[in-house]
Amino acid sequence: MELGLYTFADVGIDPVSGETAGAEQRLKNLLEEIELADQLGLDVFALGEHHRPDYAVSSPATVLAAAAARTKDIRLSSAVTVLSSEDPVRVFQQYATIDLISHGRAEIMAGRGSFIESFPLFGYELEDYDTLFAEKLELLIKLREGEKITWPGGKHTPRIEARGVYPRPVQDPLPLWIAIGGTPQSAARAGMYGLPLALAIIGGEPARFAPFFDIYRKAARQFGHDPDKLATSINVHGFVGETTQEAADTFYPPVTEVMNRIGRERGWGPSGRREFDASIRPKGALFVGSPAEVTDKILANHEIFGNTRFLIQMAIGVMPHAKLMKAIELFGTRVAPEVRKAVGERKAAAE
Repeated sequence: MELGLYTFADVGIDPVSGETAGAEQRLKNLLEEIELADQLGLDVFALGEHHRPDYAVSSPATVLAAAAARTKDIRLSSAVTVLSSEDPVRVFQQYATIDLISHGRAEIMAGRGSFIESFPLFGYELEDYDTLFAEKLELLIKLREGEKITWPGGKHTPRIEARGVYPRPVQDPLPLWIAIGGTPQSAARAGMYGLPLALAIIGGEPARFAPFFDIYRKAARQFGHDPDKLATSINVHGFVGETTQEAADTFYPPVTEVMNRIGRERGWGPSGRREFDASIRPKGALFVGSPAEVTDKILANHEIFGNTRFLIQMAIGVMPHAKLMKAIELFGTRVAPEVRKAVGERKAAAE
């Protein structure tokens, strides 16, 4: 199983120290985090796309290109590319370029996103939320198939008549994942196209999300794809510390500040330490604890989902860079080796 990290590169005020983290420093720190993850042998680092004052990354491709020049082995992905408000041709070109710089390590994780500010920013209507993604996804899939593309055009995309799209990537085809947040139709669509599926789990009991993988695999089978050959990921929130107490005390202030701030925007009720502590229990959504506890939780969920990839978002909200680097080190040196060993033993036993 591949193991990796993802982040949105939060900026703002540290809820503990009161210090302000600006975009310039956050991006400097972010590149150090990606370099460390690469040095530790982690498999993937992914960056989200947002157009808000609380996140530093509005252009994942730009940051990933910088990371490509400073790393050797780690795969570099968006998480997600908000395809509905993007130009699929430019998305393909950007990630093909990253693929060339990185010698074949780029990936696109396409999704509809959890925020909507990119729609008015780039002149799109929210009433087209579903059709924009569906049409642009079809075009992006077509762009991966060959050098020249003929596209009939549609409501949201122009006609393209036998035009070459350059540069071409090292990987053929350029890896494309579909990311979902719990919509059955989205899971079925990924299965229909035979594309890898990434499922975000940020609340509730993870086991409750297992049916989405069932829907995905059933749809894949119906459209002639072998579900056993399709990659799947669960993308979660969490943090690793030397002890459970250390991990929880470090992660609680920033993640609670973020979730309550977003909750106020969306009409959710506030949450506190009691809700947080419930979420870090074995069946909760947060993967927070000592290396042994996080390892056990990853393996327990692997039993449920049969996923081939696991990504954890530890940089949520503003927290000290040194503490985040230590958490990445613990994840890479003490969690990842144990997870890989156990999953390998499971696979050998099954064969």
